[in-house]
Amino acid sequence: MASIRKLLGSRFWIACYTDVTGKQRQRSTKETDRKKALSRAHEYEAAYRKLKTEQQARRVLSDIYEEIHGSPLGSASTETFLKQWIKRKEAELAPSSYSRYSAVVERFLTHLGEKRLSEISSITTTEITDFRDKTSEATSITSGNMALKVLRTVFTDAMRESLTESNPAKLVPIIKRKNATSQRRAFSLPELKLILEHASDEWKGIILAGLYTGQRMGDIVRLCWNNIDLTRQEIRLSSQKTGRVMILPIAKPLFDWLIAEASQDDPEAPIFLHSYDVIERQNGRVASLSNQFNKILVSAGLAPKRTHASQGKGRSTTREVNALSFHCLRHTATSLLKNAGVSEAVAMDIVGHDSKMISQNYTHIEENTKRKALDSMPDITKG
Repeated sequence: MASIRKLLGSRFWIACYTDVTGKQRQRSTKETDRKKALSRAHEYEAAYRKLKTEQQARRVLSDIYEEIHGSPLGSASTETFLKQWIKRKEAELAPSSYSRYSAVVERFLTHLGEKRLSEISSITTTEITDFRDKTSEATSITSGNMALKVLRTVFTDAMRESLTESNPAKLVPIIKRKNATSQRRAFSLPELKLILEHASDEWKGIILAGLYTGQRMGDIVRLCWNNIDLTRQEIRLSSQKTGRVMILPIAKPLFDWLIAEASQDDPEAPIFLHSYDVIERQNGRVASLSNQFNKILVSAGLAPKRTHASQGKGRSTTREVNALSFHCLRHTATSLLKNAGVSEAVAMDIVGHDSKMISQNYTHIEENTKRKALDSMPDITKG
């Protein structure tokens, strides 16, 4: 039977109730009115009783399933499964990806509240949709969609383990960017030259690598000198996101920068030492480096200065998407290659995009073909 009590010196009543395991629990009602507090305590206990009813129904179904198939139906609470799932993912994901996945799991469990103790098969599309929407409102549409994709993977694995018969997250659509305040775009050649003028020497190298390889910031900053073959003028790298191993010809503007910097005797030394140290300290996350690049854009007059001052919009307001970011170099590389008449398959292979055209029609794109494609790109280091 639920009851309430009050701690000495506290304004709020404490609810005392029993959970599904028979354990006595206490939780603040955030109520100062005794009658309302008692009602809230009964609500807490009723919620646990509902969970118990769901678990009892699950046990009956499991008994029936075992009679038919000879083995019991799998069972796990949402919290138990998600915590086991994310622990397994630690060995499968890059540190930065694991950090993002872990954050999604923790936020989803918090969002579920007491429902996290129920069977994972009881999670509904409504609960997942609500989580997607609240994440999008609090952060960005991109974050909301990313969280949804993580949950789709979670429930796919739960189905594989026979813990649920369907994937409720797959029934929740991705949010389209119909009302986005701005869209990512490619840089123009004058903008690229302007950016180089305002960049430090290390950042010039990172920007040239971003443009002439089309790779992601994290993969570029992790490059060491043993990834570079100056004799063959090639870069060998492995994508942290896709695991794809690539050998890319080095375009002349990037090659000239590397030759000027190639005084390091240690082949395992990072090429971009300061930036490498930043992502190492931040477990592979590139947010700090993205902010540094944004400051370069600001100094070049290509982005408004960010302010931490309150604008009266509240924390639930979706962040505006900057039209320009480091990732735009990847779009720019693709655009410049296509504008030079390079086929889509070759352009996608250079930037490491896993397109159906490549997987279906090309088992190998010759190094000479990729070199000619990169040579067709304009040299942004020339005036």
